[in-house]
Amino acid sequence: MSSLAVDIQHLVKDFRLPLRGAKPFRAVNDVSLQIRAGEVYGLIGPNGSGKSTTMKALLGLVAPTSGTCSIFGKDSLKVDSRNDVGFLPENPYFYKHLTGAETLRFYGKLCDLRGKALEARIDELLELVDLRDARDRRLGGYSKGMLQRIGLAQALVQDPRLLILDEPTAGVDPIGSRQIRDLILRLRDRGKTVFLCSHLLEQVQEVCDHVGIIFQGKMVKEGRLEDLIAVENQTEIVLQDAGPELVAEIERMVGRDTAASWVRTGRPRTTLERLFLEETKGGKD
Repeated sequence: MSSLAVDIQHLVKDFRLPLRGAKPFRAVNDVSLQIRAGEVYGLIGPNGSGKSTTMKALLGLVAPTSGTCSIFGKDSLKVDSRNDVGFLPENPYFYKHLTGAETLRFYGKLCDLRGKALEARIDELLELVDLRDARDRRLGGYSKGMLQRIGLAQALVQDPRLLILDEPTAGVDPIGSRQIRDLILRLRDRGKTVFLCSHLLEQVQEVCDHVGIIFQGKMVKEGRLEDLIAVENQTEIVLQDAGPELVAEIERMVGRDTAASWVRTGRPRTTLERLFLEETKGGKD
């Protein structure tokens, strides 16, 4: 069994334009990336940078102009490669007249689940995405965050090893966004591989092990998150309950070193999102 969940090599995707004589538009230009089994990988970039096209090529929804995509060692253009994949698109469509449980039952039957096994899976997924109390509520009454979580549940119906998420927190309020990110981390703890696309950088930073930055169809930076965000020529020291005398002494010690310089002092900062969640006590839908 391949240790790589995803292997994309030199992917190129051109789209023909309707104008006569116009050159094809290159949406993805020689993109390569690898995702190891059991990690969370974030592909980030501005709108129109080629993120979704890369995902669609991996899913076999569009054929590469050149290059290859494989899932657990299988060519992604072959139907059986998708047996191990769950997918949540950016704007999933659901039948609003169905309840949460009925929705999962519908998708479960599409995946050839039946009887007690299907009902047990529905209960397990509703528990996982924290929608057990809304199982009999119609989706027309769900909030955006709840719809995204039922979307994650349907993507997990057949217990895939790889979960592909396109903008999973788009349009979701901070509380719902936090719930979705916590769910992604729980899935990683269960051994799932998660490949997500987003332009919300802070959210990617909280859940991803590896990150790729794509811009104008090209991969411009890629690697472990901690390596990418580290400032190479700076060392951070965090002190708790340090008095002004200690801080002054440390500053004098730094001043005696001809190579080092004191950059700043002050209190660590939280984020606006974290502050909001703390003040609202992480309320649920």
